[in-house]
Amino acid sequence: MSPNTSADSKPTHGDGADNTLRAWRTGIDTYQEPVVYMRRDCAVCRSEGFTTQARVQLTAGSGSIVATLSVVDGPWLGHGIAGLSEAAWASLRPQPGEWLTVSHAPVLDSLSHVRAKVYGNRLDVGAFRAVIGDIAAGRYSDLHLATFITACAGDRLDLDETVSLTRAMIDVGERLDWGRDRVVDKHCVGGLPGNRTTLLVVPIVAACGLTMPKTSSRAITSPAGTADTMEVLAPVDLDIAAMRRTVERTGACIVWGGSVRLSPADDILIRVERPLDLDSEGQLVASVLSKKAAAGSTHVLIDLPVGPTAKVRSAEAAQTLGHRLVEVGRAIGLQVALRVTDGLQPVGRGIGPALEARDVLAVLRRQADAPDDLRQRALRLAGDILELGGAAPEGSGLRLATEVLADGRAWSKFAAICEAQGGLRDVPLASHRRIVEAPSGGRITAIDNRVLSRAAKLAGAPKAPAAGVDVHARLGDIVQPGQPLFTLHAQAPGELAYARRYIETRPPIFQISELS
Repeated sequence: MSPNTSADSKPTHGDGADNTLRAWRTGIDTYQEPVVYMRRDCAVCRSEGFTTQARVQLTAGSGSIVATLSVVDGPWLGHGIAGLSEAAWASLRPQPGEWLTVSHAPVLDSLSHVRAKVYGNRLDVGAFRAVIGDIAAGRYSDLHLATFITACAGDRLDLDETVSLTRAMIDVGERLDWGRDRVVDKHCVGGLPGNRTTLLVVPIVAACGLTMPKTSSRAITSPAGTADTMEVLAPVDLDIAAMRRTVERTGACIVWGGSVRLSPADDILIRVERPLDLDSEGQLVASVLSKKAAAGSTHVLIDLPVGPTAKVRSAEAAQTLGHRLVEVGRAIGLQVALRVTDGLQPVGRGIGPALEARDVLAVLRRQADAPDDLRQRALRLAGDILELGGAAPEGSGLRLATEVLADGRAWSKFAAICEAQGGLRDVPLASHRRIVEAPSGGRITAIDNRVLSRAAKLAGAPKAPAAGVDVHARLGDIVQPGQPLFTLHAQAPGELAYARRYIETRPPIFQISELS
């Protein structure tokens, strides 16, 4: 139950209104949405007419945030108390028991633009700037965010609107300047488990003298994001000053984008967009390119994996998305290049932070058992970036990338980046494992990337870094009955059992056809 507090040092107001409550940290995780809990019989609720889902402004000293109200009927919240969720507490940063002033949130004029978009109207750059400005300032609830995301989903943003949205997202945040003519970056549109080429591409490219300040995301619905995998090996929660020091020392970094808060509105939108699982080409383009521009990049390579269970399902869809990426990039001053890649099956063997980190280290250290598909994919992407950034003549980037990996320069550079970010760590191992075997013999003709990723997540990834899936078979392989297809890794027996039950209730992840 919340503490029973007295009214010492209570602030006074010129109009005589009593709209103050004591701050109490509830410990409730509402993810990134600030939530405040107030009793239904609270004098402030009654006098202001507050009801559940109301948007209220909380002020403590010189700090102020807007939060979503949840009304409490039970006895766990004391009288005169405003319970703050973890997100609200982190944003407002009050002292325990500090008096908060509670008032109605300001009216959001930008919501008129959201309503206009719901009804199919086009928005200009001024409208997008108003909406994105309020989003970045934390003035939109998750309901408002979901409405805006839905209104822009599908094909509801044309090219001009996508450019305007991208510019608005850049304008509300900081834009880094590295003082160099060419700063390179890469991005994969996703949907392919195990595709951790970034951790190989960055050291190869940096070892050739190019600048590559890589900001990456954590997983939201996948079993691992690039930042999750890198965090197994080195700290990624760096601020901008630490990021700059790392890049100045090594020419590159691999950090979590959320810690440096470049294009901050994008982080807020992604938080709601991913669980909705809406396919929005315009928002994807704005998300990717706003962050690249904010990070100070000038030349960007986009990896477009194509496959029936990848994010991009067909060559035609890749062409359409690629065209928009190039055109929007040109409009905001980025040179964008594309590489369409195979998205039919997982990359490497590991799916999950530690298992993917193991694969990356095996490639960098030139181990005999390193997954060759991960190695070859990373070398092709690194070669493209070396040519794009002017470090290699056209047609010779792949050869240079291969040499840098083979002679150990890539491994030395990666170790230096890890050291600059806080030190190279050992890869953890899962304590519970379960092998899943082929039910019949034949040739593997298809692999369901989505179900395999789901199984890795149910096993505990990415929150449990050592959890995930180790893949033993590839497309085209001939397998015998009882031959291992993949191994589940978990750090708790309950999660291992949960992932196994999920697999048993699904159609086969590996399609096996009889040999003719």
